[in-house]
Amino acid sequence: MSETTQTKETVGSFTMKVLNGSATAIIVSLLPSAILSTFLTPFAGSNAIVANLLHIVTVFQYFFAVMCGFSTAKQFDLGYTEAACVGGAAFLGSGCVTAVTTTVKGVTTTSFQLAGMGDVINTMLTAAVAVLFIKWVGDRFGSLGIVFFPILAGTGVGFLGSLTKPYVSLVTTAIGDVINTFTKLAPYPMCILIAMSFAIIIVTPLSTVAISVAIGLAGMGSAAAGFGLASTAAFLIWATLKVDKPGVQVAIFLGAIKMMMPNFLRYPVIGIPIALTAAISTLSVPILGMQGTPASGGFGLIGAVSPLAAYNAGFHNVLVLVIVWVVVPFAVGYLMKKIFVDWTKICKPEYFITPAR
Repeated sequence: MSETTQTKETVGSFTMKVLNGSATAIIVSLLPSAILSTFLTPFAGSNAIVANLLHIVTVFQYFFAVMCGFSTAKQFDLGYTEAACVGGAAFLGSGCVTAVTTTVKGVTTTSFQLAGMGDVINTMLTAAVAVLFIKWVGDRFGSLGIVFFPILAGTGVGFLGSLTKPYVSLVTTAIGDVINTFTKLAPYPMCILIAMSFAIIIVTPLSTVAISVAIGLAGMGSAAAGFGLASTAAFLIWATLKVDKPGVQVAIFLGAIKMMMPNFLRYPVIGIPIALTAAISTLSVPILGMQGTPASGGFGLIGAVSPLAAYNAGFHNVLVLVIVWVVVPFAVGYLMKKIFVDWTKICKPEYFITPAR
């Protein structure tokens, strides 16, 4: 007699799966436009092929809601039919499509227009509700699931999501406005706090990209968030240099900072030099007036997205960009490594050994 062991889903594990699925969708949908738009825009006016490619990478990000629903469903190992239904529900709940009614010579027609990515938080909530509904129903529909899931889990949950979208958007927009306003009123303390927060978040299961996009982090707040990630990468590269294989440093520089998540959860003290590196490095933001966008705030040096966003916002001194985004974080990170690892030994070298070793 064989026994099957099923892992019981908890509120925490369910939430993390939704966050991970959403984070994957955000990165996949935003990264092409975030990186390629900078290089394509100058040539789009004179080259039809480049202009078309720029159009493609711009539209690609608008499929975030469908990607979010599908990737979230796959986090729960749902079948392709169910995953497609969750994707459809998330699309409807995102509010990324608006109906436009026009009347010409007494004839009324309705067309539909894309209105950006939609509300990220409501998209995630709608996807979560759709997954809950499908998990609750289970196999009750049997072979008729192909009929009832699209109607109930797809359009039904999607309709509920469309009802909550205006209210959720009010909350998320208000949060983003408050943070961006505080950044303007008190740029130095706010930039430091944002940079330190994102520096710690990147070594936790939470997604910096999802948070930045969800709350609409822009301007100096977005640049500060990017510095938080760049600073974390710089410090960890120094900290792992002698205790890990060279591939670890390359992976961290290319964006795999979350590989250090188990180390942080096991030794939270390493968060001190990480946060201090971010706090000092991000002073460049208010001093130079660095800017960013909600899409760039959660990337940092990954694909040079945050520096490119600062360049696109009007800071065209490339040499200074390289100095403040690369030289400064690595210099401060090296100093923090010497202080906390080599001199005071508050953080022991073995705290930074990864499974990749």
